[in-house]
Amino acid sequence: MFRDLLDILTDFFKKAISSRLFILGCICFAMYAGLVGTLFDMQIIRGEEALNEYMQITEQTITTAGTRGNIYDRNGKLLAYNKLAYSVTVQDTGAYKKAEDKNNMYLRLVRILEKHGEKVQGKFEVALDPNGDMVYTSSSESARKRFLRDYYGVKKVEDLDDEKGKYPSNLNARELFQMAYEDNGFDKLKDEDGNPVTLTDQEALDIINIKYALRLMSFRKYEATTVATQVSDETVADILEHTGDLQGVNVEETTIRAYNDSIPFAPVIGYTGKVPEDQLEELQQKKPDYDINDIVGRTGIEYTMEQDLQGTKGKKTIYKDSMGRIRETKDETDSSAGNDVYLTMDADLQKGIYHLIEQSLAGVLIKTIVNGDYQVGSTTDGSNMKIPVKDAYYQLINNNVLSLKGIEEEDASDTEKEIYRKYVSSQEQIFINLTNELMSPHATAMKDLPEDMKAYMFYIYSYLAGPTVGMIKEDAIDTSSQEYQAWKADEISLRNYLYYGIANGWVDTTKLETGAKYSNADDTFEALVRYTLESLREDRNFTKRIYRYLINDDVITGQELCLALYDQGVLIDKGQEAAELRASGDAYSFLLKKLSTLEITPAQLALSPSNAGVVVTDDKTGEVLALVSYPGYDNNRIGDGTYFSQLQADLSLPLYNNATQTRKAPGSTFKPITAVAALEEHVVNTEETINCTGEYDEIAMPIKCWIYPGYHGHLNLVEGIANSCNVFFAELGHRLSTDASGNYSPDGGLEVLREYASKFGLDHKSGVEIAELEPQISKEDPERSTMGQGSHAYTNVQLSRYVAALANRGTVFELSLLDKTTDSEGNLIKDYTPEISSHIDAADLTWDTVQQGMREVITNGSSKRLFADLEVEIAGKTGTAQEARNKPNHAFFISFAPYNDPEICVTVNIPYGYSSSNAANIGKNVYEYYYGYRDLESIVNAGALDAAQVKIGD
Repeated sequence: MFRDLLDILTDFFKKAISSRLFILGCICFAMYAGLVGTLFDMQIIRGEEALNEYMQITEQTITTAGTRGNIYDRNGKLLAYNKLAYSVTVQDTGAYKKAEDKNNMYLRLVRILEKHGEKVQGKFEVALDPNGDMVYTSSSESARKRFLRDYYGVKKVEDLDDEKGKYPSNLNARELFQMAYEDNGFDKLKDEDGNPVTLTDQEALDIINIKYALRLMSFRKYEATTVATQVSDETVADILEHTGDLQGVNVEETTIRAYNDSIPFAPVIGYTGKVPEDQLEELQQKKPDYDINDIVGRTGIEYTMEQDLQGTKGKKTIYKDSMGRIRETKDETDSSAGNDVYLTMDADLQKGIYHLIEQSLAGVLIKTIVNGDYQVGSTTDGSNMKIPVKDAYYQLINNNVLSLKGIEEEDASDTEKEIYRKYVSSQEQIFINLTNELMSPHATAMKDLPEDMKAYMFYIYSYLAGPTVGMIKEDAIDTSSQEYQAWKADEISLRNYLYYGIANGWVDTTKLETGAKYSNADDTFEALVRYTLESLREDRNFTKRIYRYLINDDVITGQELCLALYDQGVLIDKGQEAAELRASGDAYSFLLKKLSTLEITPAQLALSPSNAGVVVTDDKTGEVLALVSYPGYDNNRIGDGTYFSQLQADLSLPLYNNATQTRKAPGSTFKPITAVAALEEHVVNTEETINCTGEYDEIAMPIKCWIYPGYHGHLNLVEGIANSCNVFFAELGHRLSTDASGNYSPDGGLEVLREYASKFGLDHKSGVEIAELEPQISKEDPERSTMGQGSHAYTNVQLSRYVAALANRGTVFELSLLDKTTDSEGNLIKDYTPEISSHIDAADLTWDTVQQGMREVITNGSSKRLFADLEVEIAGKTGTAQEARNKPNHAFFISFAPYNDPEICVTVNIPYGYSSSNAANIGKNVYEYYYGYRDLESIVNAGALDAAQVKIGD
């Protein structure tokens, strides 16, 4: 009788759940569970065989993650912490036997998540960007190939692109998505009534992400995989309400990583995420209990201090019956919290400097953008270039400030519809022109094409040569051929060059989807043109190229683009702004006004300059007080694939740390090292003068002083530094290259410079505990290398360590961002003190002379007017470096203060910052803030700062 009743309840429970009678099912579940327990207790069900039949006891080992440690600034301000949140997990319980039923369940889940604005997280490295285009989210080309290796399930990257074509690596993101779409049977998906189901791209991507995450966990099916974090209470309620339709889906209370002051600190602190497959093995060597589902530090301090921050896992063995009830628990150990990490940095200083950089760059752009056309010539001064306002209008499109998808939507505004109408009309004619030009037997040489057609042709070539198309095999091109030389000189048409490539085998046409063999080169080329132009119609970057020339030709106006900023919510209309712009048509004044109020930022425009770095170091301890990179990003949102793809596409490079990963020639900021070397090697003394005639002609390629055709005349070493005289330092370089017998050896001079640059720590990384590029000491042209040219290349933080050694008279530190670690109770685990890397044993007179020269840079040099009202006595050196004639110069500033008893060093780098005066201006503002002449609140609430009006010669 008891067994019959048990069977009846079991069958009824299953039917209730399958028919969605949720409450009735729960009642049955309770009756079922209670009856089984009673029968077991009464020994009516007994024996191992009977127990397994009804209870299906299974053993599982459950691990629980430890709480991740917090990160604080030097004053105890909380920067990174954990907060309670709900997460959605999925486990393959075997409830769905058919793939179609499983897909439908996943679809129900992602639609619930989408309804509440939740984001599915996963490791399928494809996402939709803000324009609705499929893009890879891999951090690099090598990372993309590693992802494809794991996705295909092959052992090595080298196994991609095998002879059978099973594992292609040159798929673009859309093609890989389409492959996954079909492999998962989405194209044949039907609902419970047998009707075809149509998935949006985002729905399909979300399901692919869930399934791929579960696939990676297939060897541990009993563990749930997190697919969404920090979901709202409404989402939780919605999922629980539909539990019967979402077998294997659960909501768990967990913790997520959260960040305060995220944007200024993100380049330093980094972020966490699911452990990458290629990092897992390395982590397991340090701690064996890491697994594929763990959350670990991915970049920054989160990555560097992973072993300290990561808590210790708890573990227990449980025995569960067929209804999921825990019958017994054994061998239970609790999880524990990770250590807390304290940084040497000051949060308020970091935050204030971030705003000062943004305000300063805005001021430079306001000064530089002109209302008209501007051409860069061969004699254009890289410190005084201008930006045509049309370049700024175009960047609203090019840098995704405006969404092209939004412009193309059916419910777009009238302004957006007019923009799109003009684009569509022009696009058709452009493709007709491209077809005619490419198919013409008398195709035009590149140099004779109109500017827009030339740009389109170059884009086609780059597109075909790109890694995801890969039709042009550039490594197979004979670079000695006449055709190649003509191509480099723009003296051949793209048509003729591609014909040459087909004939010589470096244009690979096997990807053309025709199924037919081509009888001749004409057929092959025609198929290539057809394939390329069809692809470009859907290529968003080519769309942007078209917009570039529509804006140049005034087909699409700045007024229309600026009005669209209101339509898309980029700007909020505070009254009648949009109406006034519509009436006046003065988009130029409008844009500058929005820059001045920072409603449009330098990062959004991504013009030159759009990024910069500032490092503030305690020169007596080697501790880094601030390490600021502009622009930053919100590491609280990093798990959102769309946001991450937006960061990757951002032309202002927010994921790139400008203080540690921007490596440029230091320009004249290197001259103090040359001065130390010259004094210590006795090739000059403090009293001797060198005559600057405006040009140094003792070498084959004469060097002009920055003052040329003027000249400085006779200068001693202090005056040489103060005036940053190129002739003076070229002569020092020449002397360092000449031995006692008068023999000139450039290699000898370079060896001396290398020795002294190494003494100042420029032969290795600075010591900060985050990613940093290696420095590069010059190996060419000693005369130019003494001025920071040649092949010198250093990051800002490396210059900061060097100037700290100048300030403290010879102590070279391994700089550090770490102050201490404590356990979760506040007990000290480790106190970090920056190590002394070396000490430079130079004469007191050497230090006195070089420091005095740097002081006179501020008080007597060309930067005197800029610093005239600064109440802090500082010493410094500016630097300007040219990288390309068609781009602005890079701008640098190194400094320390107070001059008589140095405490801190401030270094500034602005890639393509025009003039060192712009870098020095930021440095000046940092000193005013650090020493209390400006407060944080006034800085945060300020608009653009006026650009420096002083021309500094260096």
